[in-house]
Order: sequence, then structure tokens, then C-alpha cells
Amino acid sequence: MPVLTSPLHIAVVGGGIGGLAAALATARAGHRVTLVERAARFGEIGAGLQLAPNASLALDELGVLPAVRASAVAPPRLVMMDALTGDEVTSLDLRSSAYTDRFAHPYLVTHRTDLHAALLTACQEHPAVTLRTGHTVTEADQDGSGVHLHFAEGHAPLTADAVVAADGLHSRLRQELVGDGEPVCSRYVAFRGALPTGKMTGRMSQHAASEAVMVWAGPRMHLVQYPVRRGELYNQVAVFESDHYTPDSDDWGTEAELEERFAGACEAVRDALPLVSRDRRWPLYDRAPISTWVHGRIALLGDAAHPMLQYLAQGACQALEDAVALGQALGQSADPAEAFAAYADRRRERATLVQTNARRFGEICHLEGMGATLRNMLLSSRGPEAFDDISWVWTPTPAPAPAL
Repeated sequence: MPVLTSPLHIAVVGGGIGGLAAALATARAGHRVTLVERAARFGEIGAGLQLAPNASLALDELGVLPAVRASAVAPPRLVMMDALTGDEVTSLDLRSSAYTDRFAHPYLVTHRTDLHAALLTACQEHPAVTLRTGHTVTEADQDGSGVHLHFAEGHAPLTADAVVAADGLHSRLRQELVGDGEPVCSRYVAFRGALPTGKMTGRMSQHAASEAVMVWAGPRMHLVQYPVRRGELYNQVAVFESDHYTPDSDDWGTEAELEERFAGACEAVRDALPLVSRDRRWPLYDRAPISTWVHGRIALLGDAAHPMLQYLAQGACQALEDAVALGQALGQSADPAEAFAAYADRRRERATLVQTNARRFGEICHLEGMGATLRNMLLSSRGPEAFDDISWVWTPTPAPAPAL
């Protein structure tokens, strides 16, 4: 790897999982980082998330995999169930030799706050990372000397050699640079949360004890369940399509619709539904892929670059891949424009493929009638060691060899 003549000063906008990972990767590449977050303090909302082996690999390369594994769960299986009949459709054995021969890193499930805390701690402990909260970026000006960030709170402008925009689905910097309007609403909504595992009773307690990732697929709805935080909590996500979506109203995807959509589900799913958190509903959005992630000295990352629906469980995973690729590019070039171009060239095609296929997998998951019957027939013919169809998602693009 080339020796950098002097470290760059990189500003990262956004203190979520992608932003913290980007800051850490950049600092580990030998640069100075200032991360700005608009919230008054760092934190992550939501419940569980799945970390496929591509994400575990990224966390390993960032040096935080041991910290994440300390509270994560390594499920033995991924199981797809028919939400109407309660029958098992298919499964993947994550402890089989077929898995370990193909994937060097584990499949993990964790609480979002635990992953965020591991990344935050690593950034706090790195001497090259400065973290600032209460900084809402309103504008980014570029000139020959770098990028100048301006803040709503009246803070002095921050000047950096380059900026990484990791400010999420509603990225202010993306709108300033790309101007592609609002995210696309899928008309689906999620209710999600984690509860103490001991509160899962009846047959649901058996599923919880198995530590498997359970996906109950039904017509225009599904339920996902798995343990997090050393098995102490059980994560549940109920997703369904609303018949009452209107773009100018928030009165859709209600609890009443949730109950109505799942009314025809099997007994096991209906037993679990009252235990699904109703504290907040989460409309599900994505965007169409874009061809340009880099604008001068500003690069987009994570949901700011490629927001995707959750059906392949790859949103956080792809942001982590972005961060590692960014750090590697910045480690090989002291020219931020050159490094950003290399980062985007490596990541754009793969992230776009995952982004577009997440939509397709959602359509497959939510089939009804004959479509669901044919789906189940096809998937049930595959054994628990049949990883061919998912391996491309779980295997990141190799890093290019450094120039000699």
C-alpha cells in the first residue's frame, strides 16, 4: 500500500451505523476525521438487524467484530415458514460444513443499539476521530481548498479536504447534489421491537429457544423473529402492505390494518402478534439507483447512496461494505477525488444489484394464491445446504490489488 505523504482531513456527515463505520475506516487508513451528527447525542433507534457474513467480514476488517460478537447471537438456521398454514417451506443450515466451507465469517443477529455502540466506542477510542453532536448541516460549499460545511445551529463552518455524506435516507447533501426528490414509499409498513425472551410463551417460546431466524411469509405481509443481545431479547418485525396509503397523509398502516392483514395467519403467528411492539410504525422506503455517488470532493455512502428495502436484510451490511471500501481507497491514494472515484467504482454495481433485488425478493415473499403455492414448491425442493442463490449477496466484491 502506498505511503501517504500527509493525512487528509475528512468530514463525515451522519452518526449512524454507516457514518461511524466510515469514520473508523478512514481513521484506520491514516487520515484525520471529524464526524458531525445533528442529534444532541449519539444513539440508534430500531430493534434487531441481521449481519450476514459479508457484514461480519466488514466488521472484522474494521476491528470491531469481537465487540459485536460479545452480545450478538449466531443463529443455527434461517427458516422460511408459510404464514397461513404454519408449515416449514425451506431452511438454511448456518452451522453446516457447506456454510463454513463457503463463508469464512459468521451469520449474526444483533440489536441495532449494540452494533452502533461498538462502532461508537471504537471511534471514541481512536485518536484521529473527533465526534461532534448538535451539528445540522445546511449547506456544503466546494472550492479549491476543500469543502466547507455550514450548520443550522450557528457553529463556525467546518472546512475539510473532502466530505462523506452518510446522512441517511433523507440525506440533505444528496438532495443538494442529486436533487432526485423524496424517497419512494413502498406502501408497506413495519411494526418492530424487542421484548424479553421470557415473555414468549407457548409454541413461540419453542421458536425463541431454537435461536433460529424465523420468516413467516404470507400474502402482502410477513413476520420476522430472532433473538438478540445474548438471547435475552426476542426481536419481532411485522410487515404488511396498506390498502389506505396516500402520499399526503400519515393515517395509513395503522394497528387496525395490522390486525386485519394478519387475521388469516396461522395460530403461531396470531399468538405472536400481540407481542409485537406498537410504539411506532415504520413506513418502508427506498430509491431508484443512481449512477453518480461522487460530486467533486463529496461522496455518498450507505442509505444516502443506495437506500433499499429490508427484504434481503442488507441495508446495514451494504453500508458496512461501503465503509471498508472507502477506507481501502483512502489508504491507497492521498488524492480525495481519486480515492472517492475508486470507492464508487468498486461499490456502485454491487450495491445497485442488492438494492434492486431487495424489491424483487419482497415481491416473492409477499406472493398470494397460486404464486405463493409455486414459490413454496420451488423452495421446498432445496436442501438446507443450498447456498448458491444467496451466496452472491453474502460475498462482497474483492478489493482490487494496490498499484505497485
